[in-house]
Amino acid sequence: MCYVTEEEECPGSVQHFTEMEKVINCFNKCPDASVRLICFPWAGGGSIHYARWANTLNRSIEVYSVRYPGREGRAKEPFFRNMQEILDELISVLLPQLKEKPFALFGHSFGAMVCFSFADHLKKVYNLEPIHIFLSGASAPYSEARLQTPKTGHISDQEFLSWVISIGGTPPEVLANAELVKLFLPSLKADICVAENYRCSRPSTPFLSCPVSCFDGQEDTPHDLQAWKNMTSGDFTVQMLPGSHFYLKDKANEKIILDHIKNHLETAEMHYL
Repeated sequence: MCYVTEEEECPGSVQHFTEMEKVINCFNKCPDASVRLICFPWAGGGSIHYARWANTLNRSIEVYSVRYPGREGRAKEPFFRNMQEILDELISVLLPQLKEKPFALFGHSFGAMVCFSFADHLKKVYNLEPIHIFLSGASAPYSEARLQTPKTGHISDQEFLSWVISIGGTPPEVLANAELVKLFLPSLKADICVAENYRCSRPSTPFLSCPVSCFDGQEDTPHDLQAWKNMTSGDFTVQMLPGSHFYLKDKANEKIILDHIKNHLETAEMHYL
């Protein structure tokens, strides 16, 4: 909050607040929360799915759900073209909050890749580290499994839509509506383009010490989850749950994930304090 009397001396604070609201969806603001959970959307995804987790997690955990350009209230903004653009925006908005109190990261699929890149950047540039990272539905970005994944950038929209249908998770009413598909496909293709062009090296030594928890759907295309262990010297766990790529949309699976997050962050809070 700004307490200066001259209006022109406070433009930065107002602008930063506006940027924060634009990039971060926070359903329940909890200034007294002891930890923040920052959630990164899957390819083509918005912020609502994770933002509503605030209604389930207790108020000691403040949920920040990231909103990328080209969707929701940012529909008129151009999509990100590469991972560095994502990192630049996130750092410009979140760095003060990251220095203020402990934070954890969650990402599914493309969101898991952004989680890794964000954590790597924070450690190398600012020597900041999350207290826990939760990753879902993705191979580590430096793994052979991920590097050998067929690219989709050259295929037609119809072939791309067939691929989207094959992985599941998109509501049938969306896929049956040509106008909704037109709105949905561009953001998905843009995010996948970022993912397919992102390259990073396998860590020669762990650069983090925090715990890393991995989740995946038992019926999804197999992912190299074990490769994620290269990023941390801390505890590492893998939990497989019933379902395909968007298994986490299932209410029972979501409860398991949220219980896991709540239990581990509450424990981490006690250690931190």
